[in-house]
Amino acid sequence: MGANAPLVFKQGRMKDHGGCSQMNVDWFQILSETIRISPRLVIILCVLFLPFPALAQTNLDDLRNKIAVGSTEEKRSALFEIRSLHTEEASRIAVPALSDKIDIVRATAVSSIIFLPHDESLRLLLPLLKDGSEFVRRETAFALGELGEPAAAHDLIENLNRESSIENRSAAAIALGKVGNPEAIEPLAVILKTKPTESQGFLRGAAARSIGEIAQAIRFGKHQPTTPQNFLPDKYKKAFGENDGTTLPTVFDTAVPVLAKVLESSRESNDARREAAFALGAIANPGSTDLLRSCAAAQEYYLAEICKEGLLKSPTPK
Repeated sequence: MGANAPLVFKQGRMKDHGGCSQMNVDWFQILSETIRISPRLVIILCVLFLPFPALAQTNLDDLRNKIAVGSTEEKRSALFEIRSLHTEEASRIAVPALSDKIDIVRATAVSSIIFLPHDESLRLLLPLLKDGSEFVRRETAFALGELGEPAAAHDLIENLNRESSIENRSAAAIALGKVGNPEAIEPLAVILKTKPTESQGFLRGAAARSIGEIAQAIRFGKHQPTTPQNFLPDKYKKAFGENDGTTLPTVFDTAVPVLAKVLESSRESNDARREAAFALGAIANPGSTDLLRSCAAAQEYYLAEICKEGLLKSPTPK
């Protein structure tokens, strides 16, 4: 039969069952002819009649099997897919990978379980801040930041102080900004009190940024993903958000002179100075207004724009 030939149904046989007539159709023969005629039709029928939950369950079962017995790359691929699903059910499948013997599998798994209930995610992730692998510890810090649970601050502060590598300390500093707990302000400020060096430029910028992120989350209830927000003329710039009058804890006042010193220093990296300006704007201490106004005229374009936007965050925009 040709590929484009019309489908011909064979005549069914009528059977008499106690006075009731019933058509006896050879469905197997029909299906086999259908497959020969148009495989696409079979796919369409499957999509129409196979329940979507069954398809989803089949996929989850496949991911579960890859994590259990797959190769390293199969496990990682499954974990990436689990992460993209953003569901508790999928995240639960990733839990066994947290104890995988391969470092890179554990490191990939940590960000795949953050869609579990927060208390459960914390219970699973916090011990991995002491994992034997530097890479796993770093990825765990990033995952805790994405989780955004303030209760993680204590362990992240310990991690910040315990780690020796700049990369891991920076990851902890960034995560502390995202979890938004003011307990982190003092240990972050300690980083900025040390003498600036080229190797610590990124860490210092991360510490300053996180101080600002915590202040901004308290004042406005949200984080700012990019700095500056835009490069539009001043008349088109808008305030970051409505301040509900929340007063920042006094620990932020102790961070202001530290941040001001970073912003004023020519020995600091451009990134560190920009992030210090961002933090000063987020804290909106009246004592830093003049400094922000002065730096708003800086030749360094990014710094100038950040200072302009920082002034808009003060209770009475300047």
